[in-house]
Parts: sequence; C-alpha cells; structure tokens
Amino acid sequence: MTSVKLTELAILVVDDNQTNIDVIEATLESADYSQVTSVTQPLDLMQLLAEKPFDLVLLDINMPIMDGFAVLSLIEQMLEPAKRPPVIMLTAQADENSRVKALEGGASDYITKPFNRVELLKRVEIHLQNHQAKRMLATENQLLEQRVKERTQALEDAKMEMIYRLGRAAEYRDNETGNHVKRVSLIAELIAQHIGQDPSYCHLIKIASPMHDIGKIGVSDTILLKPGKLTDEEFSLMQDHVKIGAEILSNSDSPLLALAYEIALTHHEKFNGKGYPHGLAGEAIPLSGRIVAVADVFDALTSTRPYKQAWPIEKAVSLIESEKGQHFDPKIVDAFLAVLPEISAIASQYHDE
Repeated sequence: MTSVKLTELAILVVDDNQTNIDVIEATLESADYSQVTSVTQPLDLMQLLAEKPFDLVLLDINMPIMDGFAVLSLIEQMLEPAKRPPVIMLTAQADENSRVKALEGGASDYITKPFNRVELLKRVEIHLQNHQAKRMLATENQLLEQRVKERTQALEDAKMEMIYRLGRAAEYRDNETGNHVKRVSLIAELIAQHIGQDPSYCHLIKIASPMHDIGKIGVSDTILLKPGKLTDEEFSLMQDHVKIGAEILSNSDSPLLALAYEIALTHHEKFNGKGYPHGLAGEAIPLSGRIVAVADVFDALTSTRPYKQAWPIEKAVSLIESEKGQHFDPKIVDAFLAVLPEISAIASQYHDE
C-alpha cells in the first residue's frame, strides 16, 4: 500500500454550531489539510459514512436530536473495526464523566473547547499517522495471508501430484493414463460427502485412495496383464497386492498414510465376508475400505484394460446394485447411486485416451 500524505487524508467534522466548524476548518486548512468534510446535522451522517471512508472524525458532544455519544454508537454499528476511523471528541464539556463515557464509547481522544490550535493539530497528526500505519499493516497482513494461502495451496497441489503419480506408477502397466486413481479418488470423496462424513475425512479419503493398489508393483506382468482367466494359483498371487501395498504404507504416524494403509489392505474385502485378505464382514470392514471398494469396482468395470473392454456405465451400475449387501455395503451403494450424475461427470472429465 502506497503511503498517502497526511494532509490528503479525509477528515470529518461533526458540530451543530457553524461558527465552531468555521474555526476548526480554518485551523486544519492552516496546516494544509485539504480533505475536510463538515456536517451540522448528525442525522446526515448515516448516508455520509456509507458513501465515503474517513480517516479521522472530530466530534462535538452537545448536539440536538443526536448527541456525540449517539454518533459514536452509530459509527460502531455501521463500520467494522478495521474500517473505523479514530474519533477525537472536541467539546466544551470538560467534566470527568463525559470524558470517561466518550473514551469507553470508542473515542480515541478528548479535547475541550476552547482548544489550543497547536495541540489540536498535533493530536490530529498523531491519530492520522496511527490510523494510516494500522491500515498499511492490515494491508500487508492481507498480502502475507494471501501468499501463505498460495504457498499452502501449492504444497497441497504438489502433495496431490506426488500421490497421484505414486498411484499411477502402480497402475501404469495396465492403465497408462493414471486416470483410474484420480477417478477413484474423486468418486470416494463424493460418496464420503453424501453419507455425511466431516470435511476433513472427505479430504483425507480423496488424497489417500489413489494409493489403494500400490501393491501391484509387486505383481508379475504375466499375472497382471494376462488376457484370460487367472488360475487359482495366479489369483492367489494377485491377491497378495493388498498385503504388499499395506506393507509399503504401514507403520506411519501420518494420518494420510494410515488411511492409505487401511484402504490398501481392505478395499477387496466383501460385505458378506467372502473377500480378501482377511474375510472381514459388514462394518468390521473399515468405512474407507467399503467406500473405495465401490469406487474401485465401478471404475475398473467402466475402464478399458489390456485384458478387457470397458463396460457401459449402465451395466456397471446394474452389477453394483445386484451386489448390494453381498460384495458392497448397502449404505455405500445407496450413496453411490445418489451421486451417480456427479460420478458420470468425473468419468467424462477424466476419461482415458
């Protein structure tokens, strides 16, 4: 923020006596203050304060209809703290009670009439300097906060990029675009939101789920890319990818990696207990595993792989509905169906070339 000359800052004088206003204006003009606005009717203040910001207010107390204390209250009500100008009470009331009441009501200073010209100008200068310094500091703080937000977002973007690329490394042999992990991530987040999980959990499952199949890096190409049906022995070896992934992600204090471990280990469990690796059933399967199971199967079915063609969305949805209560948690299937339009949009936006 560029510093403005003090004499160019806006000063508002509020006094019902025109003679007093003439004296104050002449005093300020003698020190080259050029932006002075005067008001003799306090009721005009509401519109004036709404239209124009002021850097200092010189305010009389003893005025008809609306006295200085009421004007102080109006300023407090109309302007948020960061935009309130300092107020100097400039009044003939020299009693202690009025002084205390004014200062407690929000006034910054209190000068009695008849005032000393040098004293008034000095106090005006001091309060304008303080007000300008506070505004400059507030502006600098806003800029700093914006830079911090931008840096934080950049770090978050970089973290997400690394996670997606890590997930893509595991998927690269049978899904070169890496969009499978991105779609699963966004679908899992949508489902978590729909079932009422708090924003932090929804964000966490979004950034943890791309690593659900990281264990595939330990699976042989002859199994992973086999065009036909796997033998029992090959399927058993394929199943090992959940344990390999869990091992890679285990023993971390990071909430992100802890959830990624949970997802990697449990997203092939089935609600009826017939999944792997541990045959967990119902809600014994962590919520993250139940969510990613639906997201992963749907996206796998609707994606083209070296060993299969993509299913139409309608066919994949039909299979998921038929597996409600068997492979999948009924609550998660209901949520999946409720957000299906958004899921279709994700599939379209991040489709594989």
